[in-house]
Amino acid sequence: MTSEIIPVSQHIELRAVEERYTAELHNLVIKNKAFLQTAFDWAQHVGTEEDTRRNVQSNQMLHARGYAKMFLIFQDDILVGVLSFNAIEPANKTGYIGYWLDEHHQKQGIIFRALQAFMHYYVSQGEVRRFVLKCRVDNANSNKVAVRNGFTLEGCLREAEYLNGRFDDVNSYARLFSL
Repeated sequence: MTSEIIPVSQHIELRAVEERYTAELHNLVIKNKAFLQTAFDWAQHVGTEEDTRRNVQSNQMLHARGYAKMFLIFQDDILVGVLSFNAIEPANKTGYIGYWLDEHHQKQGIIFRALQAFMHYYVSQGEVRRFVLKCRVDNANSNKVAVRNGFTLEGCLREAEYLNGRFDDVNSYARLFSL
């Protein structure tokens, strides 16, 4: 079985998650754990490399079945982040996007380019036409990513996400493509 790869640029590619990347992924999460905990509840629950392996295996199964897609972002063959569909509604051709990037690789346009390639890939496959990105109102960088990538703000979900002891408002963005 060949690995699913989405080329982004000469230096960046998206690789479908595979078990062989477990140690690299785990190490990257641990390296960024303090930073990730400011944005994601799941980060505080990251434990052992075996936990990461089980998460990878689960994501591989969901990926194969088409209900979620997890890709690892590589820059010059170095793992720098994750871009995924946290969920896919096949009947509605809707994908819910999630991503994170190593703190030291931010503000270089990596997510912008990766997201463009990701969306165009899934549109060209005819699998997804509506892309949804949700981010906390206070997360200025993620809101900028949505706007820069042509997403339209569809609304604000009040107190929709629990993080670090409080409920935060979440902006919901979407971008539509014709199939």
